[in-house]
Amino acid sequence: MKIIELLNKSHDREQFDCGVEVLNQFLRSTARQHIQKGISRTFVLIEQDLSQSIIGFFTLTICEVRREKLPGSIAKKYPSQVPGVKLARLAVARQWQRQGIGEILMVEAMQRALLVADTAGGIGLFVDAKDEVAHSYYARYGFITLEDNPLEMFLSLSLLRTLNLSGDNK
Repeated sequence: MKIIELLNKSHDREQFDCGVEVLNQFLRSTARQHIQKGISRTFVLIEQDLSQSIIGFFTLTICEVRREKLPGSIAKKYPSQVPGVKLARLAVARQWQRQGIGEILMVEAMQRALLVADTAGGIGLFVDAKDEVAHSYYARYGFITLEDNPLEMFLSLSLLRTLNLSGDNK
């Protein structure tokens, strides 16, 4: 059974390879430090019965965005700075790519973003797509482009609430 849990010492970070070295290095060298310092939280998907090998991971943090970055129809509703949750990283190990793992991680990130917003406030989930391929991937989930950077994207809480985030595919 696959489970998602907060990254800890028992997880095998060294063997993880998603094909993007900056993401591999973040997981190996930085993610646990950020957890300990309260900067962000990295969650890993593992196969519970097999080992502590990491199938994929995502990192969430809190962010604040200037209102003028939001599309006009949304921006007019808010003060000059708005809080949100940021999907800082999402990666799937090479051998697990193209098997729906990214969707499992995305749904979990969305569920956790809703939980954070319901607890502390926030207008949605933000992400910086690394390239046009990633931009297209996030757009499939309803993310929209922010005003001043085509790779910065946003998914409103109201839209998040309408999605079926049951997580039945875990």
